[in-house]
Amino acid sequence: MAFSTGGKKGLRNDINVTPLVDVVLVLLIIFMVITPMLQRGKDVTLPKSSAVDEAKKADPLVVSVTEDRRVWIESEEVQDGELEARAAEIFAKNPGKPVMLKGDERLTVGDVRKVMHHVHMAGARGVALAVQERK
Repeated sequence: MAFSTGGKKGLRNDINVTPLVDVVLVLLIIFMVITPMLQRGKDVTLPKSSAVDEAKKADPLVVSVTEDRRVWIESEEVQDGELEARAAEIFAKNPGKPVMLKGDERLTVGDVRKVMHHVHMAGARGVALAVQERK
């Protein structure tokens, strides 16, 4: 069996796209894995609204209330009695930090209002309610 040793010498004019495809697929997989981790707070089903405030405040403290009435500050669950103390610690470090409250759409107004009251008593100047825009 004879092997050819490369016939004509010189540069090849075609592009080898296999390494490019490999890199793009790896980047795609990385972004698919990382993107769900970028969401702040706990997953809740937000109520829908046609009037959405476009003014985005810089880096708010995200407080979430799930359907089963459990309260989360960012991604840390907080017990009922600890909410005010935990929020007060955060406001002591960052006074004037805006607060965004994400309440599940199946909650009653009283459930959300109770959490708003505790956050306000901890030192929040105001609380923005997160909603999902109707299309």
